[in-house]
Amino acid sequence: MDLKLLFMSTLFGIICCSSAQQEGNECIKANALSCGECIQVGAKCGWCTDTEFLKQGEPTSARCDELESLMKRGCDAARIENPHGSQKILKNKAVTNRKKGAEKLRPEDITQIQPQKLSLNLRSGEPQNIKLRFKRAEDYPIDLYYLMDLSYSMKDDLENVKNLGTSLMKEMSKITSDFRIGFGSFVEKTVMPYISTTPAKLLNPCTGDQNCTSPFSYKNVLKLTSNGHQFNSLVGQQQISGNLDSPEGGFDAIMQVAVCGEHIGWRNVTRLLVFSTDAGFHFAGDGKLGGIVLPNDGRCHLENNMYTMSHYYDYPSIAHLVQKLSENNIQTIFAVTEEFQPVYKELKNLIPKSAVGTLSANSSNVINLIVDAYNSLSSEVILENSKLPEGVTITYQSHCKNGVVNEGESGRKCSNISIGDEVSFNINITAQGCPKQDKPESIKIKPLGFTEEVEILLSFICECECHKHGIENSDMCHNGNGTFECGACRCNKGRVGRQCECRKDEVSTEDLDKNCRKDNGTDICSNNGECVCGTCECKKRDNPEERYSGKFCECDNFNCDRSNNKLCGGHGRCECRVCICDANYTGSACDCSLDASTCLASNKQICNGRGICECGTCRCTDPKFQGPTCEICPTCPGVCTEHKECVQCRAFGTGEKKDTCERDCSYFNLIKVKDRDKLPQPVQAFPLMHCKERDANDCWFYYTYAVNNTEKEVHVVETLECPAGPDIIPIVAGVVTGIVLIGLALLLIWKLLMIIHDRREFAKFEKEKMNAKWDTGENPIYKSAVTTVINPKYEGK
Repeated sequence: MDLKLLFMSTLFGIICCSSAQQEGNECIKANALSCGECIQVGAKCGWCTDTEFLKQGEPTSARCDELESLMKRGCDAARIENPHGSQKILKNKAVTNRKKGAEKLRPEDITQIQPQKLSLNLRSGEPQNIKLRFKRAEDYPIDLYYLMDLSYSMKDDLENVKNLGTSLMKEMSKITSDFRIGFGSFVEKTVMPYISTTPAKLLNPCTGDQNCTSPFSYKNVLKLTSNGHQFNSLVGQQQISGNLDSPEGGFDAIMQVAVCGEHIGWRNVTRLLVFSTDAGFHFAGDGKLGGIVLPNDGRCHLENNMYTMSHYYDYPSIAHLVQKLSENNIQTIFAVTEEFQPVYKELKNLIPKSAVGTLSANSSNVINLIVDAYNSLSSEVILENSKLPEGVTITYQSHCKNGVVNEGESGRKCSNISIGDEVSFNINITAQGCPKQDKPESIKIKPLGFTEEVEILLSFICECECHKHGIENSDMCHNGNGTFECGACRCNKGRVGRQCECRKDEVSTEDLDKNCRKDNGTDICSNNGECVCGTCECKKRDNPEERYSGKFCECDNFNCDRSNNKLCGGHGRCECRVCICDANYTGSACDCSLDASTCLASNKQICNGRGICECGTCRCTDPKFQGPTCEICPTCPGVCTEHKECVQCRAFGTGEKKDTCERDCSYFNLIKVKDRDKLPQPVQAFPLMHCKERDANDCWFYYTYAVNNTEKEVHVVETLECPAGPDIIPIVAGVVTGIVLIGLALLLIWKLLMIIHDRREFAKFEKEKMNAKWDTGENPIYKSAVTTVINPKYEGK
């Protein structure tokens, strides 16, 4: 079973290796017939323009190969066409460094991304790297449009929104000095779901004595303005409406807000859309309930600020909304009640640069919700690009705050960006091949939710420089049947052959095939090629490194002798099935080295003067001597003595070299055995010497010394054999025992005497204490420091 697994793993490895080689050299596999075709294969491919480069039998496509391979095959680097892409910055306005309260700038004068325009010249397979800088400008203008659900359930919310204008203007002034606000409302399509209701119900959809306005799809109440009082006034005039089902027609309203820029008054600044509702939404397909089947066209249909085509076009799909919101750089804030949070959070995941906030029951927290959502949206920058041309790919790498680097899809964005922070993006743009329509293309990259963008003009390198100098109808291409360019003929239509010498209808005839048979044999091109116009064009191998060549494709570069499983021993190249050896190597497989340095003995003589150096190995001519350099003589005296000290220090840690053992004695492998029977016995494969040596203590140790190829091995018996001698050991042991016993007796006597002495001293101390004449509380030698002197003149007066 193990052998089977080994075989399978080896086979798998060979297949993988072959596959890797095959995939690795895509240049040869492409069969490129011109320099232009070659350079479109990949960035590793080059084209040799040397007219003498191809060997007999090699097709024109052999000029296309990897650069290193072309040079190995003899093409001078100066004759290899290998163009490279380039880039040029066309507009590079620096990002704005502006502080709040400084000189007021127009929105178009504020720059947050740099550079703004570039041109790239792309070579197939070679990425071009560009670096973008993004910096959040301080005091950046903001347009905010408040889109509100005016169905009956939002009645108390409308009362709180009526004073939103001035309050929000005041709060947003902390963020920007240039703020505008607008207002719009929506309910539902007028045909949904009132199909079976009476006209009176359409005029006043509310129940009881409530007075409501007629239902409508979307109304633009107030164009964006910096007048907060005007907002309050117009919103205060709005009336609640109603409908019969819970989902609302908010998607119709969002679409019109996004695409009706002139009616809404959007500027090229930060655009915020606040969508306020306490219900779900209708989307594409729901219009069928009212007989509406036409898909939403994504165009503006406002007349007198009212959406007039709600009865004609279906609701937009989510994908359609995403497209229009992104195209118009609008960031959406969904201010919804807690009940519908899960629904709108799922919607948020589908709409880039959007946020969801929890609206209180009466919208009293709407200002804080808007400010928090704006801070969340503006603190994140996400790059997106327009549709890429065919064959063009793009990758992103972001360098964010605190040294954070992201790649892949995460490489498009940076988070937690504060005002004034700068981040950068490395963007790689790569083309594979050339577009079918050979014309310049362009792509645009922009941060989501921002109006600024980077324009990148793309052009493609589809031809080599030498193509410009081609000679049409050249005499070098068989009487002008092709264009001679880049060292080869590019045949005119209907012509084939290396020199365009044949018409396609006469490529293979019996007369021409005769020229492709070696020695009038039966095999055409040695069965290794095809006969094209009477000339052999050799077929290609699965491994692109292996090639057929020759007039009849009789040669190859892979059927030479091998050594150590390497072609030509790894020391030569195979040409027409014969090894051409490198310098200092010879032999049919280049496995015989002419370098005699491996045969030098320690005395600097070739094979110690006792042999012949053949292919880097000594053949000893003196039968007494053996070893790689004919220096070992098992029968010669002194071999054991030579290694004695090193064996002694390594095996037993004794001897004269015990202090320098690691330095001087590491030239052999030491193997310990239990007894002499375990020592190896002499064999013919390599020389072996049995040794018996005595140490300084008259102890014997046994070992063998052998040289196995270049490895020196010593087997040593791990125990010493020491002589027994006279009965000195028992005597010494008795003497030592006696000394120990005497010492213990003396120690006990000294301890006893010390105990008696201590007891006597303690008794004496107790006796003197009892005979003391003073109070134990006073010091008998104490004298006062005070002296009293009587004045003789003092008479008590």
